[in-house]
Amino acid sequence: MRSLWVEKDATDMVANFASDGVPKDIALRIYTTRLLGGDARLVLHGGGNTSVKITLNDLLGEPTQVMCIKGSGWDMSVIEPAGLPAVRLVPLQKLRHRTHLDDADMITIQRTNLLDAAAPTPSVEMLLHAFLPHKFIDHTHASAILSLTDQADGAAICREVFGSRVGIVPYVFSGLDLAQKAAEVYRANPDAEGLILLKHGIFTFGDTARQAYERMIKLVSLAEAHIAASKPALFTPAALPARLAPLADILPVIRGACAEPDAKGDHARQICDFRTSARIMAFVNGAALTDYGQRGVVTPDNIIRIKNKPLIVPPPDADNPEGFAKAVAQTCDDYVAACHEYFADNHGNSAVPKTELDPMPRLVLIPGHGLVGLGETSQAAVIAADMGEEAINVITDAEAIGTFEALPEATLFEMEYWSLEQAKLGQTRQARLAGQVAVITGGGGAIGAACAELFAQNGAEVAILDLNGKAATKVATSISPTALGLECDVTDATSVRAAFDTICQTFGGVDIVISNAGAAWQGRIGELDDATLRKSFDLNFFSHQCIAQNAVRIMLAQKTGGVLLFNASKQAINPGANFGAYGLPKAATLFLSRQYALEYGQDGIRSNAVNADRIRSGLLSDDMIASRSQARGLSEADYLAGNLLKREVTAQDVAQAFLHQAVAMKTTADVTTVDGGNIAAILR
Repeated sequence: MRSLWVEKDATDMVANFASDGVPKDIALRIYTTRLLGGDARLVLHGGGNTSVKITLNDLLGEPTQVMCIKGSGWDMSVIEPAGLPAVRLVPLQKLRHRTHLDDADMITIQRTNLLDAAAPTPSVEMLLHAFLPHKFIDHTHASAILSLTDQADGAAICREVFGSRVGIVPYVFSGLDLAQKAAEVYRANPDAEGLILLKHGIFTFGDTARQAYERMIKLVSLAEAHIAASKPALFTPAALPARLAPLADILPVIRGACAEPDAKGDHARQICDFRTSARIMAFVNGAALTDYGQRGVVTPDNIIRIKNKPLIVPPPDADNPEGFAKAVAQTCDDYVAACHEYFADNHGNSAVPKTELDPMPRLVLIPGHGLVGLGETSQAAVIAADMGEEAINVITDAEAIGTFEALPEATLFEMEYWSLEQAKLGQTRQARLAGQVAVITGGGGAIGAACAELFAQNGAEVAILDLNGKAATKVATSISPTALGLECDVTDATSVRAAFDTICQTFGGVDIVISNAGAAWQGRIGELDDATLRKSFDLNFFSHQCIAQNAVRIMLAQKTGGVLLFNASKQAINPGANFGAYGLPKAATLFLSRQYALEYGQDGIRSNAVNADRIRSGLLSDDMIASRSQARGLSEADYLAGNLLKREVTAQDVAQAFLHQAVAMKTTADVTTVDGGNIAAILR
């Protein structure tokens, strides 16, 4: 590990923030905080914290000693001045000799001593920073430090590696007790450059931002050098099946097993994020994985993101997919039962009543493949996977030194259920499609793009398929950083299968499909050549069947239901002259949707269709709208609004109909009309 301090960059940041009235010390604090937060070996996703003690004027203009400390949950890699709320320092330091401070009092103290009442809540390590005398203080959960301290003899190892350069603090629960113990250890060694918190992390400090930062780098580098000089950990490999099932086939099985049934008869689904590497494979393929892989988290801070233990599934045998599915379901049931037991065993020992969290895993280890992070959004899944990957690094290095040892389960339970830690996560599952994966064909067109945008706004992870891959990617980029744009020929079974495999590998499965791709061929039916009619059937009927087959295959593997949504068009109900080539396959598609409703309702799979008409740049091209309006002696606007309501129907209106069908849990075999009123196209 090396210092990333660049004097010019630091000077430039000070100058840039000065124009906004940000003091030099805070600007430098932001600079080094970002350096720390940008290295996953030091900090991951909201972990760690930094502070600086300075004097600022309060609202009355009175100079006040404050400590600017990272706000709880803020990401150090992108922190801004707002992420370093200023807290009055003197009242905090007066708490040093207090004997007890409960959570409610801690929150009150945090909030009432803010210089700005609207500022974010300070870090839970606020008092530790306040009780130490240094101007700049840095705290990380450096992986190399954890590998040294996550040992039965971690203190002895640290004394060997660091000597008197650090004070060693035994594990103490965060808050007042830890702050007091850290201050006590520092007083016994006032020349120390930092503090090692066993099974927790490291603090460094200094008179300047650079000094505190570079002390962190030097001390962590010493730990890395000690690990590098040790014999590498060798995990004895377990026997694996001769043929491993592909990832695209097994992730839906795992994702479905990890979906919790909810009170509405649906499932609280999660998104997957898959990782693999040589180091991950050596870890998950170890014969003793159920031992070293389930001893507990490497630092208590991680437990709110990935729970105490991962789910370990058996290696997926390609020759026995049913056996794998049954084994995954059983291991997940066992995991849930163990979580309930864990809560029952520990919550009674807590002074504050606890409400049990959901028991589903957030990290899955798959021998033969790698690891999967789970979360209700792609971002949450990435966080879980990042923490799982770093845990593997820590445990692997810890095993090279000695034997990895986590904190006792009861101690970790208190951290997992600590209100101040849970507050970092904020409110959960707000969007109604959170955790669900929506696939939209014809996604490069107006209706497909409108659907993609609307479903993403409602929390779904979106995969956009289009014959024009660039158009699909453009739509994906415009709506969400996690949306997936794929080139796909929906009339080619191989292309469709490849697209669905990619979606499963990316998100873990499929829950909603909007089969929207289509095009209108014209011509009098008695004079239409067979090639044109067959081409129309390939796109306007058989492609819908191919898409639905692939979706159902995945939904059945997940065992969590799902919904198929078809763009049927008014031509399926009210044929138009010269549009037989379009209307005939669309009529077949309408009945296809009902056949799926009939045959897969018992599996919780719903199937609905939308009957829309006269959508600009959607169901009708601009050229077709122009020719039709001219034929009727109407303006384009009048033609598009030629319905009972005299209102133009937009692609967004069609998207709203699809969204309604997606969330209507007790509606299947439905046809929703979106045309502003066309008596000839009503169902009867």
